[in-house]
Amino acid sequence: MWFDSWSDILRVLAVGTAAYVSLLVVLRLTGKRTLAKLNAFDLIVTVALGSTLATILLSADVSWTEGITALLLLALLQLVATWVSSRVPRTRAVLTSEPTLLLRDGRPLEDAMRSQRVTMGELRQAVRSASNGDLGQVAAVVLESDGTLSVIPASSYGNGSAMDGVRGS
Repeated sequence: MWFDSWSDILRVLAVGTAAYVSLLVVLRLTGKRTLAKLNAFDLIVTVALGSTLATILLSADVSWTEGITALLLLALLQLVATWVSSRVPRTRAVLTSEPTLLLRDGRPLEDAMRSQRVTMGELRQAVRSASNGDLGQVAAVVLESDGTLSVIPASSYGNGSAMDGVRGS
């Protein structure tokens, strides 16, 4: 339970180092989006990469080659999914959620907040975090596809072209 053998420790050190270096290479080859905080699909891939790395490190039943194949497969599937979603608009809705307007011209949109499970306290916190003390001076708060809240002050709203594609705008 506390210690099995030195060979197990040496395996973790050797395979762990090789798997770590391999993961870094895979991430550099696949680009920034693989670990970006963009949407639920990206989060799933990030968690799966971490879980795969842990399995490679700790399971003697999984060879380094099998583990690297799994890492490459996850990265390849991520690339394919993002390539398809950026070129075939209908597939985008399957992989990503649409941004939702939660506040318009200082007034909370209660139906949108309820459907997105966002509280008034969370909305106020986002406004405060954006250095605003008055909801009336906020043109819009958008729940983005990655779960963040974007606050657009009335003074920065302009023609509102950034709101294209936001549900409820």
